[in-house]
Amino acid sequence: MDGILPLYKPKGMTSHDCVIKIRKLLKMKKVGHTGTLDPGVEGVLPICLGEATKIIPFLKNSKTYIAEITLGIATTTEDHEGEIVEKKEVTIPPTDEAIEATLKKFTGTIKQVPPMYSAVKVKGKRLYEYARENIAVDRPERTVTIFDIKRLAQDDENETNKRFRIEVKCSKGTYIRTLCVDIGKQLGYPAYMSYLLRTESDSITLDDTITFSEIEAKWKDNKLEEIVLPIERALEHLDVYRVTEHMKKRVLNGQKLSARYVHVRTNPFKVMYENQLLAIYERHKKNRHELKPVRVFHIHKD
Repeated sequence: MDGILPLYKPKGMTSHDCVIKIRKLLKMKKVGHTGTLDPGVEGVLPICLGEATKIIPFLKNSKTYIAEITLGIATTTEDHEGEIVEKKEVTIPPTDEAIEATLKKFTGTIKQVPPMYSAVKVKGKRLYEYARENIAVDRPERTVTIFDIKRLAQDDENETNKRFRIEVKCSKGTYIRTLCVDIGKQLGYPAYMSYLLRTESDSITLDDTITFSEIEAKWKDNKLEEIVLPIERALEHLDVYRVTEHMKKRVLNGQKLSARYVHVRTNPFKVMYENQLLAIYERHKKNRHELKPVRVFHIHKD
């Protein structure tokens, strides 16, 4: 089986836990995920099966989240699971206009300092290991991109702006916890992320997702193919070069191709025969007249 399982990750499991569970259920070794979600976070977690594990380096790596920011409290982990380290009463909540103006400041390319409770490595050791030992270390700044950020309507009309939700479309590696804390600072208050839901990952949305119980039911009924998405679904951002049946064999054998008459707007790009994904190719860096394969797919139709 080759393709993508659009899993709805429940709270309480690590992304690796999800991979292990799928491996055991499907009795497959080649299983991986496309982007880590913390145990306390739920939402879209694409699980790659078989040949789909080859596409991970070529994903668009854009994610969309719904996050809730709570003002007046800061925690060790920057989310609801940490210990409270600071409190400040929100006597005058920020206005809607102040929140909107602040969110605009975080659109585009921004700098972030990873939270201490994160998996980022410093001198060969993960930050959360230092945090558990109460060791302070300098954390490397990273650059991320916020493509879009907007305030969402309140579920409760009586809710004040002490707590509000935002939708964020961002690049891979963005720490939404840190974004929430930084937004709070701009508004003049300590803050933490009180809720997080991933609604989209690499073109796969909440509407596509399925639960573990649904996966197990389809597996038992021998109908898993009904819920497995084709590999190319996560490669929609790559242009397509279509080949003839004669060229198909050359592609599957991993041979270089002539760049003549090939007009594609992205590099790398997909190579397809009819509706079958064959490979991902790129322009040769030393010979502009050649195209070379970077991934070849031998997809089995179970």
